[in-house]
Amino acid sequence: MQKEKNRVALASVIAAVFITGFKLIIGLLTGSLGILSEALHSALDMVAAIITFFSVRVSDKPADKEHNYGHGKVENLSALIETLLLLVTCVWIIYEAVHRLISGNTHIEVSIWSYVVVICSIVIDFTRSRALYKVARKHNSQALEADALHFSTDIWSSTVVLFGLLSYQFLGWYAADSIAALCVAVIVLFVSYQLGRKAIDVLLDKSPVNTTLIVRTILKEFPEVLKYHGLKARTAGADTFIKFNVHFDPELSLREVHEVCDKIELKIQSLIPRSEVYIHAEPEDACHADNEDDDYIL
Repeated sequence: MQKEKNRVALASVIAAVFITGFKLIIGLLTGSLGILSEALHSALDMVAAIITFFSVRVSDKPADKEHNYGHGKVENLSALIETLLLLVTCVWIIYEAVHRLISGNTHIEVSIWSYVVVICSIVIDFTRSRALYKVARKHNSQALEADALHFSTDIWSSTVVLFGLLSYQFLGWYAADSIAALCVAVIVLFVSYQLGRKAIDVLLDKSPVNTTLIVRTILKEFPEVLKYHGLKARTAGADTFIKFNVHFDPELSLREVHEVCDKIELKIQSLIPRSEVYIHAEPEDACHADNEDDDYIL
């Protein structure tokens, strides 16, 4: 698993370096704000890809004395940093585009290389985003998912820039390039919001709704469980930590209770990969039934 994540992350770094350099050279030669904005976008993607590469190398390290729950949140922190980098991109793009529209300085030089760099970028971004999404879903990696989102965003933004170049050259719409750059900024802002919200939710230990629904459904399958409460879940990178209390008939033996808890744990782990389950068993009696605000009777 670790080798596959490292391999796809490294390939993304190499792709980002190539795309950034290519866009920067053509953008400077043509003066196209659309291409230059794409170059800056790709440059931050390159930094994000490097951060992702190092984060996936650290995130799967096993728990130790200082990090009892592992290093998974390194991936979530990486995703948050990538969000901030995307926001920096937006500020520059919006400022430069508005400045050109107001000043009227919208002249650019469109050449065959303008189209080559944009189309090449779309092809590479499509290939990398698919590869990253595939591995991200397979290993539940938020850092790789964030990197895939970066490359996916580049596909749309490059398409907008291509439209701007065509409009400028064939329709004489001189403001098209700057307007295309503003469209890129809007796309990046939307992606930043989605990505940042998800990363912050994990860093603040927001309970994953799908996880708790799965656990509740599983508990209903065990007639020995009379009631449960205190269900809590959180994620850290690709790992999910789940804990809850379950009530059993006091007449059941310790061995029987233990066997049921083992079955519940195995069932949860079969449906939620890389999950750690903590179950506290209690007898169902008046003492334990009182003052439970979040009891769920099955």
